[in-house]
Amino acid sequence: MKPFATLAIAIFILIAVVHLLRLVYGWEATVNNLVIPMWVSVVGLLIAGTLAYFLWREAYKSK
Repeated sequence: MKPFATLAIAIFILIAVVHLLRLVYGWEATVNNLVIPMWVSVVGLLIAGTLAYFLWREAYKSK
């Protein structure tokens, strides 16, 4: 697997884990005095997790 693919997978997994932790622990996220709703973390978890999975699958399929 190429180093860039490995790095991208790790970043996507990290993002997904942070969104999951926010959902589990109920952490509040505020940007410029605007509270970000929890459903945004659900979407972020799904998108980051899906991207990590498909990139991992594509990287290993090419071998």
